Amino acid sequence: MTHHAGTHHAAFAVSWESRGWDRAPSPDSSRRKQLAARGPYQAAVPPLIANAQVPLSATLQAEAEDAVRAITRFDSEVTAVAARRSETGEVKDVEVAPLASVLLRTESASSSEIEGITAGVKALALAAISDRSGPNAELINANVTAMQRAVALSDEISVNAILAAHDALLAGHAYAAPGQLRTQQVWIGSNAASPHTAEFVPPHQSRVPALLEDVIAFANRGDLPVLAQVAIAHAQFETIHPFNDGNGRTGRVLVHAMLRRSDVTRRLTLPVSAGLLTDTPAYFRALDSYREGYLEPIIEQFTAASFRAVRNGRELVDDLEALYQEWSATLPSRRGSAARRLLPLLLNQPAVHVAYVAASVGVTETAAQRAVDQLESAGILTRTNTGKRNRVWLALGVIDALDRFADRVKRRN
Repeated sequence: MTHHAGTHHAAFAVSWESRGWDRAPSPDSSRRKQLAARGPYQAAVPPLIANAQVPLSATLQAEAEDAVRAITRFDSEVTAVAARRSETGEVKDVEVAPLASVLLRTESASSSEIEGITAGVKALALAAISDRSGPNAELINANVTAMQRAVALSDEISVNAILAAHDALLAGHAYAAPGQLRTQQVWIGSNAASPHTAEFVPPHQSRVPALLEDVIAFANRGDLPVLAQVAIAHAQFETIHPFNDGNGRTGRVLVHAMLRRSDVTRRLTLPVSAGLLTDTPAYFRALDSYREGYLEPIIEQFTAASFRAVRNGRELVDDLEALYQEWSATLPSRRGSAARRLLPLLLNQPAVHVAYVAASVGVTETAAQRAVDQLESAGILTRTNTGKRNRVWLALGVIDALDRFADRVKRRN
């Protein structure tokens, strides 16, 4: 039995319906499991919430509003750092892009890790410039694309925008039917051979289109406290489970589209998933509680995750800013040189080869090689292999800062 905090809101609790099951049980399973996988099963029937009232305690509402203010302040701070940097003339036209990109990547990695899809910082950096990366690194990099697509579409949070994000997330993975709503029953629980023994059975596929339209209508309301609205929309989306796979990651993409739509974030993707990753069992328990009609636990999770995300994100940005200042002081190259123009790009992409540098900075491969050599001499880049072909360099200072961020995420406060 789940331990609940707060008030029961019957309008949000799922009900259940009996559905027929005609798939033959797997002949490879035990007789007990074969018998358990026969006959009708119970599927969730989530309520329509587009116009539901969202009563919150004054305390929780105040905490959630404090979290929103903290997110907005962090977003403004990072933008101010970038503007300051532009005014000094150290780096022209860089603005907030590298810091925004690195926060987007850390959020994508954390969102994937909640689903058990992990890849190290170095592996991710290498995957971004290589055709030969592991499947997990590819999925995480696809998550970056999905986040970018959703944020770009945040002016229009719609079913089509969600389908586009899912398509970007799982392009090339036919089993997931990228960009298409599911046409079969799914269930949650890795050991369950059928919905009969699953931990949770989302609604029958016939109910998904109407439910998704409904949660999108809820997400577009303008009369609700932002973080409560985000948490509830996310929990309802997870309950509907509209896709064969990638529901959790797509549901967290929706979170960022909503934060951007509400002007809580303007330039950044806050690493909220990193905040949730600190205690994933509590996050999953809060989703269970939501399905039983208890709103407070999921809102509390998002509130706490937002504070953690701001704290960790600020520390990461401070680390990268300090590193950038150190590089700027160390590098002898003149302002405007290819080597100097490469510096801010390394904050977001700490693994490079000569072709990447040439394309990113807009110089010839000869000039790119010269820039890389200068950065290697200054101790900013370190070569990872000694051969003459396929040479790659790493900005180890950035890798270290991102590793420290990942370590902080794992520590419960």
